[in-house]
Amino acid sequence: MATTTKSRPRALVRASGGPRYAVALAVDALGTGLLRPFLLLYGVTVLRLSAPVTGIAMTVGVVAGLGCMPAVGRWLDRGARSTVVAASMLVRVLGVALLLATPAGHVWLFATAALLLGIGNQAWPAAHAALVATVAHGWDRDAALAGGRALRNAGLGVGALIATACLAGGTTALQALAVVTGLAYLTAAALAWSVQLRAHPAATPVEDGDDGPAPRMRALLAANVVYVFCLNVPEIALPLVLVTQVHASPVWSAAIFVANTVLVVTLQVPVTVLMSRRFSRQTVLALAGVVLAASYLGFLVATSLGHGWAAPAVAAVSVLCTIGEIIYAGSATALVTHLAPAHVLGRALARFELSTGLGLAVSPAVITTLAPHGPAALWGSLAAATLLAASAASHSPSSCGSRHV
Repeated sequence: MATTTKSRPRALVRASGGPRYAVALAVDALGTGLLRPFLLLYGVTVLRLSAPVTGIAMTVGVVAGLGCMPAVGRWLDRGARSTVVAASMLVRVLGVALLLATPAGHVWLFATAALLLGIGNQAWPAAHAALVATVAHGWDRDAALAGGRALRNAGLGVGALIATACLAGGTTALQALAVVTGLAYLTAAALAWSVQLRAHPAATPVEDGDDGPAPRMRALLAANVVYVFCLNVPEIALPLVLVTQVHASPVWSAAIFVANTVLVVTLQVPVTVLMSRRFSRQTVLALAGVVLAASYLGFLVATSLGHGWAAPAVAAVSVLCTIGEIIYAGSATALVTHLAPAHVLGRALARFELSTGLGLAVSPAVITTLAPHGPAALWGSLAAATLLAASAASHSPSSCGSRHV
């Protein structure tokens, strides 16, 4: 099968929404990387809130933000594309503006700002996937979605590095970073809106019988809740395990996080294209679960090694975990866009994003609850749950994974 995007960067950019949209994605990701990793620190140091109160406010904001997804799905199904993407960015501009206007000690204003940021963060992935699904078709769509994820991770990483270098400036630096973040969101929204892309579902090419009713996707959505845990392994599970169980230097956690980002940026597109040329999306998603489960068992073995070997072993296994994450990310959203009929694509993507948001919301609590009970409780439970999720993915309706050449 010929894949037009595998060796043609310009074709990949066109399939992803065009040059202006690619710039919008990069600017948006850069702005997000400047502030999102340090939002808790902003609440504690600038607004003088306690860490528990700040964390609860952020969690409530993220969870409440999921409530916007049904409306986003219906908006997308009426044909809106670039407008929804721009709106998700503008909502975050309002969130940053409110954050800057919040006086010290006002937790409810901070929680409202976190809610607006959460709404934008939850709405963007579904809107972006719908836009790409309108521009690209077949396996070009898979590569375009993978390219967008790689670009976003690169922007997030660069933004986080810049912010880290600026943190020595204290509260003034954090406020300045928030201002730059708001300007980045505003610029990205203007660029995304200028694309002026709408969909006309009735005129959208029909692929593999996608003119039928809306897919139920219950097994896929349930599996996705478990798969999403892999996204929090480098940020939450591994730092916790390395510090509290292995008693390793925090440098190991930082190195693993950087390696994860670099691998995603460099391998997301080629791995997605390689897998798409050989297997159905359904099979690739199931394979991702097997790889992730194997990495969790690898972490179980690595943490049982001696003090001098455990940290390097965990770092080595983290590469396998990242490969599983890359395979999962390259197949899951593409599978939903392939499965859903055009007239309900927005609602299908909204339900998928709800399952993603639910997994991201509960995974920190699950990880931190299991970790004190030992490596077997944490990694054994994650491995078993992920294998069950992979089985559910492999037994989802065959139309989910039929190859489109």
